[in-house]
Amino acid sequence: MSRRTSVLLAGLAVLAATPAAAQDKPGFKDTPILPGGGNWHVHDSDRPYPTVVTPAAQPGGAPSDAIILFDGRSLDAWTAQRKLWPVANGVLTVPTRASSGGENALITKQNFGDVQLHLEFRSPNPPTKSSQDRGNSGIWFMQRYEIQILDGYQNPTYADGTVGGVYGWKPPLVNPSRKPGEWQSYDIVFERPRFAADGKLLRPAYITAFLNGVLVQNHQAMLGTTNWRHIAEYTAHADALPIQLQDHDSPVSFRNIWVRPLPETAIAQDLPGDRK
Repeated sequence: MSRRTSVLLAGLAVLAATPAAAQDKPGFKDTPILPGGGNWHVHDSDRPYPTVVTPAAQPGGAPSDAIILFDGRSLDAWTAQRKLWPVANGVLTVPTRASSGGENALITKQNFGDVQLHLEFRSPNPPTKSSQDRGNSGIWFMQRYEIQILDGYQNPTYADGTVGGVYGWKPPLVNPSRKPGEWQSYDIVFERPRFAADGKLLRPAYITAFLNGVLVQNHQAMLGTTNWRHIAEYTAHADALPIQLQDHDSPVSFRNIWVRPLPETAIAQDLPGDRK
């Protein structure tokens, strides 16, 4: 018997010994059960396959399952404290308070809990102020939990108030700010807090954030509702609430804003036995 024939016969023998279901659906049913209560085998052939999502043609673009909050034209996804912010040349800009009649945050009409958010912003150029008055805005998840927007380029301020920071709590890991007038990007995963029926906090909110592609917050627990000059605290609230863009009386501009609501399975889980 030739070596080629021997190899062919060996291959046919392996195929004949393989269950038909495993041939049709790759995987195994004779492997150990994974921890976590899902009753899935290691490499389980019956485990549901991930939903197909089409990515954008260009980096930073919205994937096929995203909710578009601002595409350069429509503000249909938003409401405001006083009046909608002006849009010109595909860019959304915080208006002066004189023109809007006072503080004027932009608020999504839709409520969100756990999300992935992409947003691009631009600080005014040339800068005319300093510290917290220079290119200040913010992203407020659930209208409570803020990650800071600020002109952080050669602009000294307090560390927990600069761009990339969880305001009043955690400074960014690094400061990858671009110069004022240049577009910058945020890519953020926000995990809402969990409360018991009696309002007790079961699990804090967490945030992971990339500023200009650089990690600035790594699954960072949040202290509670953002507060100026005080320690943040939690108060029980609904599982889904609006996202808010802050008006801090600075003409910060925005573009390309989209969000993906995340399923419960996306939220980081402890391994069995790891809970204290």
